[in-house]
Amino acid sequence: MEESTGQAAAAASDVAPGAGGAEAAGGMKVVVAVDASEESLHALSWALDNVVRLHPGASVAVVHAQHSVDHFVYPVAAHGLAYAPPTALDSMRRAQEENSRRAVARALDVCRQKQASATAAVVEGDPKEAICEAVEEMRADLLVLGSRGLGMVKRALLGSVSDYLAHHACCPVLIVKPPNKAHHK
Repeated sequence: MEESTGQAAAAASDVAPGAGGAEAAGGMKVVVAVDASEESLHALSWALDNVVRLHPGASVAVVHAQHSVDHFVYPVAAHGLAYAPPTALDSMRRAQEENSRRAVARALDVCRQKQASATAAVVEGDPKEAICEAVEEMRADLLVLGSRGLGMVKRALLGSVSDYLAHHACCPVLIVKPPNKAHHK
């Protein structure tokens, strides 16, 4: 487990601490944000083929963000009181950890299939802010993420992680469109 500015970061079983050796080797550090979506895995695959392969010495870090368990505890009174039984919180935490483990494992499988070594971290918090902080801490040269292609209404209501990161990340951001949306307008 790795700590990240007060936010927990977990590592998958074959993940090295930190974000790789790009700083020592002087190579490009590519951070790819992944979740459970096919779009994020497509973005990872695209980045491995079109960025990492073309930059010898580049390192890849896969980052997955999960909400804090308290994000799912809602007020039960107008006074701001909230209650969730400890067993419910433990159950939610275990489910989140398992979902995160699966998302990271799938991403690392993509890297193995493309014969690229990668490190991974799971950061906790609002995905927009947690990924932004992780990218800064890792001193990324490039952030890659997939676009889910939300329509204007959904994007207005839900917000867009990719839009937020494009405006707030400390490095260039590459947003990879899903294959079925990339060639159609």
